[in-house]
Amino acid sequence: MRPTTGASLALAAVVGLVGGWLLRPVSVRLGGTAPYVTWIQALALVFVAAVLAYVAWHTWQTIHVHRRRLEGDRAVNRLVLARACALVGALAAGGYAGYAVTWLGDASELADERLVRCGVAAVGALLMMLASLALERACRVPSDDQAP
Repeated sequence: MRPTTGASLALAAVVGLVGGWLLRPVSVRLGGTAPYVTWIQALALVFVAAVLAYVAWHTWQTIHVHRRRLEGDRAVNRLVLARACALVGALAAGGYAGYAVTWLGDASELADERLVRCGVAAVGALLMMLASLALERACRVPSDDQAP
């Protein structure tokens, strides 16, 4: 199985960027108000990134430092989690960044607040993607010629 490619992550980020950029004008046209980004949304992505980073570290310690094998289903579950979270992280980072761009230069009173929250959410999603890629790398089993 090959690692997640940069092209697939870039494609997910671009799709998210376009979707986030279109969200505000479409929602204003259909519903009259732009969606509100809360701190819970932004900090949840940071929390997920922290959990994924811990799982990546633990997996790396188990496989590469202590040279123990994971059970087959656990290894597959971690790999699937890593791939899914990497793609979702790229998509969410692009989406929040695209939504933040729509608030640049806006004179409304909540524009700065929404811009900051979208920025924190985009950074949290980017951290989630990076932690997922670290987990995916940690799931690689050393080749037999490197084993002691």
